[in-house]
Amino acid sequence: MATRRAHDLQDRYNIFTSIADAVVRNPTAGPLRGVPVALKDLVDQEGKVTTCGSAFYRETPGRSASAVSRLESAGASVIGRTGLHEFAFGFSSENPHFGAVRNPWDPATSTGGSSGGSAAAVAAGVVPLAVGTDTGGSVRVPAALCGAYGLKVTYGAIPLDGVFPLVPSIDTVGPIADSAERIATAYRVMSGDTADTPELKSLRFGVPQPWYDEGPVAPGVDVAFTDALVALGSMGHEANPIHLPDVLPDRRINFVIAREVTSAHREFRSRELPYGEDVAARLDEAAAVSDEQSDEGLVWQQMIRSRFADAFATVDLLITPTVPEMKKMIGEDLIGGVHYRKVLSWFTSIVNHALLPAIVFPLADTGSPPVSIQVIGPAGSDRALVALAIACEEAGIAGFSTAPV
Repeated sequence: MATRRAHDLQDRYNIFTSIADAVVRNPTAGPLRGVPVALKDLVDQEGKVTTCGSAFYRETPGRSASAVSRLESAGASVIGRTGLHEFAFGFSSENPHFGAVRNPWDPATSTGGSSGGSAAAVAAGVVPLAVGTDTGGSVRVPAALCGAYGLKVTYGAIPLDGVFPLVPSIDTVGPIADSAERIATAYRVMSGDTADTPELKSLRFGVPQPWYDEGPVAPGVDVAFTDALVALGSMGHEANPIHLPDVLPDRRINFVIAREVTSAHREFRSRELPYGEDVAARLDEAAAVSDEQSDEGLVWQQMIRSRFADAFATVDLLITPTVPEMKKMIGEDLIGGVHYRKVLSWFTSIVNHALLPAIVFPLADTGSPPVSIQVIGPAGSDRALVALAIACEEAGIAGFSTAPV
C-alpha cells in the first residue's frame, strides 16, 4: 500500500530517489511491526544504493546503519529512500541532480532541507515515520514546513555509523513522524533508551531574547506562537522572556564547521567530481576558512554552550518558533529580501552547536501547513520533550493532518 502511494505521488512531489519494488511485511513482533518507513538517502541500508543526493556518489553498503537495523529489528519495513539537499549541505532540498522535492501542501514551495523528502513522505501520507539527519535544522526545518513532528536528539543519542558525515562533531540522526507518540516509539527504538517516560510537571519555559525579537518572524507565525504560549499557560505551565546574550545566528557558525566539511569532501574535490552550484560554492567557502577563523569559531561555539547552560539553570525549557516563515518558493533564494538559508535556520542551527535536543510540532488549526514551534531542552531531556509533545497533542494544541494531495 505504501509503495503504491509512493509511486502514485512521485511524479508530482519527487519525494523519493528510489522506491522498493516490493516490500515484504516485517514479521518481527516489535513496537513498529508493520510500520512502513522511509530513509533519507545518505543513511545506509544493506544492499541498497546510497546516493547522498549527488551526481557521483553511489555506494552499496554491506550493512545497514545502526539506526536502520534497530528500526527493522522493531518490525519496521523500509519502503524507499528519500530526496535531500545534495550531501545534506543546505536547507531547500532543491537538488540539481534529482530535481526539487516538492511540498505536498503546495508543490510550488520547498519542503526545506536537508531531509526534505523524509518530511514530504510523512506529510503526503506515504509513511507515518521517516528518518532524517540534523546538523543545523535538517530534521526540524522540513518537519516544520511540511506540518510534521520532528526530533533533533541530544548529540550522540542515536549512533551515526552508516550515515554519510557533514559535520561529525554535531551531526545527529532523528525521526520525522505523523504523531508525538510515533516520535516517542522511534526515539526509543533508534536510541535504545528504554527508561520510563518522565511524568510531566509544571514547567518553566523561557522565550530567548534577543534571539526571538530579532528574528525575521512573519506576523502569522508570531500570532500562532503567542497563542501557543497562552495555551501552555492553560495547561499549568509558565512562559516568560529570558535574556540569552549573544545567542544569535552568527557568521562564526561557518567557521566552526569548515574543517570537518572540507575533510569529508577533500577526496572528491581533489578528483574534481561534479557538484551542484550552490554546494560547490559553500565547499569553496569552507576550504577558504583559515585556521585562525576556525579557532575563532570554536571559541564562539563554547560560548554558546555556556549561554545555554546558564539558561537551564533558570528555566526548564526554551521555546521558539521552528522557522520564522512557513513558505519558501522553489527557485527563489530570498524570503522577504533575506537569503532563505538564514531565515529558515534562524532558530535551529545554534541548537546543534549546543549539542542539545529539540522537538518540533505543528500547532493545530494555524494554517496550511500549520505553524510549527520548537522546544529545546538540556542534554538528555529527549524523553521529557517527547512527553511534552504528547501532552500538547492530547490538549489539542498540537495536531497533524495529512496534506490534501
